[in-house]
Amino acid sequence: MGVQATVVFTDIHGSTAVFEAMGNARATEAVTKITNAIAAQVVRQGGRVVKTLGDGVLAIFTDSNLALKAVVELQRGHFKQMVRQPAGTGMPIRIGLASGDVEIVAGDCYGDAVNVAARLCDLCGPNQIWASAISLKECKEDQNVTFRTLGPINIRGRAEPCIVQQIEWREEEASEFLTMQGDIDPVLLSGEADSLGRSVSLSWNGTTKMFRSFDLPVHIGRVRNVDFVVNDPRVSRTHARLEWRNGSVVLVDVSSYGSWVRFGNSQGSDVLLRREECVLHGKGELALGASFADASVPTVQFTIV
Repeated sequence: MGVQATVVFTDIHGSTAVFEAMGNARATEAVTKITNAIAAQVVRQGGRVVKTLGDGVLAIFTDSNLALKAVVELQRGHFKQMVRQPAGTGMPIRIGLASGDVEIVAGDCYGDAVNVAARLCDLCGPNQIWASAISLKECKEDQNVTFRTLGPINIRGRAEPCIVQQIEWREEEASEFLTMQGDIDPVLLSGEADSLGRSVSLSWNGTTKMFRSFDLPVHIGRVRNVDFVVNDPRVSRTHARLEWRNGSVVLVDVSSYGSWVRFGNSQGSDVLLRREECVLHGKGELALGASFADASVPTVQFTIV
């Protein structure tokens, strides 16, 4: 069954670190409490909870104004709760919105709007709400809620870029300055670039691939179905992934034996990651499965553009 709806995707940011700090039992209880509160708020504002996804919630609204009210109240209410938490245990939420036709099948929903909302949720930062411009077409700003155009952002799986707006929900941040519009670069609208403005190049053994911000996350490993293949026995099947976070490319090690990062020519200042992560910048190398001291280690060159 197809319906016109505004899709809301929420995600709890930083839950992994909280699990390490609090332990599985307490962290699970905290995450569950947050997701239950989000679901309850959705229902109170006239929306429908489609499903919960671990530390996320997928919901739909048939009225975009109700969706806007719900996400603003979600951020405001959660922020008030979070600032009362002990240091290091607060878990901010991030939210993506998109509108369009969605198909309801066996209680789940599918469609371009679902994909866009999920990607905007992934791309935005903690305490932020990113929305496709079309999802706010029928909504109006007021002195406490304003929309700031971020420009066209390419969404993986879509031929055309999506014009994205950030919803400013904190009363002290709402101002005319934040809603001032500028001309959008026609190059961005062409699809050759997007307003996130970053890409990463990976090279190994004669193979080079370029991934733009909207392609992330991408996975590096030795099996053929990952995004960048490094066929070496020291490399795990899925060894690491590259994520986009708040304007930066982040390398996350998920391997058995670790990853080493070397920036530029800074020999002797290598960064060892074992189930850890770091922000990549400039140019450098990644040693996968062994340190740079091993001359035969598979080494991936990276460049952040």
